[in-house]
Amino acid sequence: MYFLRMFINRVTVILALSLVIFSCDKEYHAVGSELLLPTALESKSFEAPVSSYQSKVNYYQTDGLPLAQLGKISFPGIGTTQANITAKLAISPNPLFGIYTQEREDEGDDDNPAIIDEKETVTQVYLEIPFFNNTSDRDGDGVIDALDLDPDDRESDTDGDGISDINESNNNLNTLSEDSDGDGVLDDVDQDNQTYESENRVYEIDSIYGNRQARFDLQVYELKYFLSNYDPATDFQKQPQFFSNTDYFESGFYGEILHDGSYQLDFEELRFNFKEDDPETEDVDEREKVQTRLTPRIRIPLDKAFFQEKILDQEGEAVLSSDDSFSKYLRGLIIKTENFEDDLYMLLDIRNGRIMVEYQYDVVDTNDTTDDTTDDTTKKESKTFQITFGLNFNTIKNSNSNATIDQEILAGQTDKASQHIYLSGNGLFSTLKLFEDSQGDQLLKDIQGNNWVINEANLMLYIDRDQYSSLEQSQFPDRLYLYKYDSGIPLTDFSIDNTVNNTVRNRDKFVYGGILEKDEDDKPHHYKFRITDHVNRLITNDSTNVRLGLVPSNGLNLLNPKRAETVGQDFINYPATAILNPKGVILHGSESENHPEGGLKLQIFYTEY
Repeated sequence: MYFLRMFINRVTVILALSLVIFSCDKEYHAVGSELLLPTALESKSFEAPVSSYQSKVNYYQTDGLPLAQLGKISFPGIGTTQANITAKLAISPNPLFGIYTQEREDEGDDDNPAIIDEKETVTQVYLEIPFFNNTSDRDGDGVIDALDLDPDDRESDTDGDGISDINESNNNLNTLSEDSDGDGVLDDVDQDNQTYESENRVYEIDSIYGNRQARFDLQVYELKYFLSNYDPATDFQKQPQFFSNTDYFESGFYGEILHDGSYQLDFEELRFNFKEDDPETEDVDEREKVQTRLTPRIRIPLDKAFFQEKILDQEGEAVLSSDDSFSKYLRGLIIKTENFEDDLYMLLDIRNGRIMVEYQYDVVDTNDTTDDTTDDTTKKESKTFQITFGLNFNTIKNSNSNATIDQEILAGQTDKASQHIYLSGNGLFSTLKLFEDSQGDQLLKDIQGNNWVINEANLMLYIDRDQYSSLEQSQFPDRLYLYKYDSGIPLTDFSIDNTVNNTVRNRDKFVYGGILEKDEDDKPHHYKFRITDHVNRLITNDSTNVRLGLVPSNGLNLLNPKRAETVGQDFINYPATAILNPKGVILHGSESENHPEGGLKLQIFYTEY
């Protein structure tokens, strides 16, 4: 009975409250109608004006970069770029060749018959500059992502031999061949693959543009110009700057030619066997075993007599006593290329470049009887000496193949907006201005007066496909970079974008964007930058409407500005990423008349109350 009374009481209370609510229903909705009607918040969009101005840098700073450029490449409708390398050389002070110092060799030692004139003699000299390579392997199955059938699945079978990639790696088999040892018996039935060397590595070579098989002539000259670490123009207070138009070869500052020959790139791992067999291991011939493995690289022989005279014969001399003395003595190299069969342009790992000097020297074996020289024997032993690269820079020559570019550049100097946007690593860039002219300025004021909430602002840049006979992704920059032109610093949208993509190279900050995008036919179509914060700052904070710079990008971690002179002879802060990307693209400018989607534009999506 108690529970029945409680139930009746609760029902009575609910009914009473319901009467009160229903009696206020009309008044309640009338008061809140303006807030709840769907027309109170309305999402809209419009296109704001953007003006583009074509420009170019005459030359730009090329020292202090993490890589060096070498080769020649042309891009349709833009022009040709050719690059050579000038590099300072460096050694460890007071190097020791052989076993004993030159002073001890010269003086000799009656109590130690092992101290003799070691007669150090150069046997080989090689210039080595590694390629950039990629060995990323997300799933850890022994196959790099670029070659993996499924880079996220360890059980994938890339070579199709019926054995998963991870099982082949664990069993020291070749994950990229169904017959690891090449004996004609497939891996899934072969019982003996011991002849396959599982240490062999396969690399994906980065940053090579054009025809990788093209032959070309490669020359190496002695540099006769002293590259000082400090600039005398600044009372030796600052480091010197070297620019793309600095050409010490044409100026005559070169000496002996150290190499001159035809060359073709080799992307295989370099393997070097032991030179001698170890007599203590009778069942193994070490001369058939790999002692040293090197990543793929340019590797060319240099003049042995030159390095005999300049390096080994100077042991103990003052010219090898310090870096400064050595730099004044052997000042560096000039590396040139010419006579290409086809376009070929390389970005090289110059920081790990080196010259390897191999030499032999005499060694006395006293047979542990220093008092008895009758059983002494003299034999040859070998060592290597390393010379590294110090300060280096590129000489880069550019030529435009399109007369329209010069016309657009000339128009840009008189503040005339361009029909096209030409971008390339040879110094072509564009500046952009949002809300330009009186109409744009009034539009900006209207937005501020209407208190609109800007949800998204996208800068759209479309490829002018009429300029291309084909649309291959490889010919376009993978990404562009948009920044504040006058200061050279990034936009706030770039700085606040912390998005990361570990699965694809150069895809961090993908919200900010600038990435090449394709159409429904999978063809290169446009680039898009999301600059919502920048536009909001213009509207809500009344920030200065600065010019924006637009350049091709080699990556988002190479943004430090370099000095450059424009065609108007103004010095600007030019992003290093633009210097390091040789590719180019032609986009529709603000004055374009033949683009069905309107060409260059700023799409703004906003909410209106």
